[in-house]
Amino acid sequence: MCLLFVMMIGWVAVSKAQLVKEFKATERTGFDMVALEFTTYKSSTQLKRTKSSDPVYIHGHLNQTNILPVFSQKISNNILQTSLVHKNVESENLGKSITSKLFSSSSDSFDHSWNVALSTNYLYHLDFNLGMGKSDFDLANLTINQLKVKSASADVLIHYGDNSPNQVQMDTLLVTLNMGTVVINDANYTNAKRMILEVNYGKIDLNFSNGMHSASHVIAAVGAGSIYLRLPSDSFPIKIKVRTTAMCKTSLPKYLKTLEKGVYITKGYDAADPRLMELILDVGVGSLTVE
Repeated sequence: MCLLFVMMIGWVAVSKAQLVKEFKATERTGFDMVALEFTTYKSSTQLKRTKSSDPVYIHGHLNQTNILPVFSQKISNNILQTSLVHKNVESENLGKSITSKLFSSSSDSFDHSWNVALSTNYLYHLDFNLGMGKSDFDLANLTINQLKVKSASADVLIHYGDNSPNQVQMDTLLVTLNMGTVVINDANYTNAKRMILEVNYGKIDLNFSNGMHSASHVIAAVGAGSIYLRLPSDSFPIKIKVRTTAMCKTSLPKYLKTLEKGVYITKGYDAADPRLMELILDVGVGSLTVE
């Protein structure tokens, strides 16, 4: 009995232990851009800059060690291609992911946590595939050409911690969720030509502290839930196309002028302005609020 008791205690201790894993790309020359493909499941993921000169550094804490992550790197066509794959096929069941999130006892009850650190010295092309969880992307002082985030069920925060905007024009910012919340603060700091945010069930919170420096197209769509949009000053050229149903409550600021049915413009609107920001806002069931 004593032996059995000791074995049970040992099993519990092992089951609660965390495995710490570290990966990094050490190549520093021979490429013009760094492409990172990051795939994980049921995790908390944080991205921010590092003072290190390594292009990619990843630090992870794994609660379950039955499936170990795989990291790879290679230089091809002047691109440093890096990849981390931590994939659980069973957890990719969409219904299971949503049910787990709805009835989870804690929003922080994820199996794994990841810290992804990028350098200020490189141009990045980022592709994140998150099965379920939450993510915090602090893009301040980083040079991002593209950021794509896809998930079955997640909360995604994108922001700029010290008000340092993207140093290049981002080609595409894409976030697609089946269920969850997308929050983008200082969205103008992305310098994105295209911004596509799609959530089947959940919320989009999009905040522009100022206008864009170049033309941009923004699509924000929610099947069931809400969109909140904070615009910059109405002196910036902005055109908004609204697509809603009778099951959506809509609130728009009085300063917007109606160009045609479902299309609104600001005081500073000029179709030929190189800074023109065009938005499409689409809500099926829920609410749309523009301020």
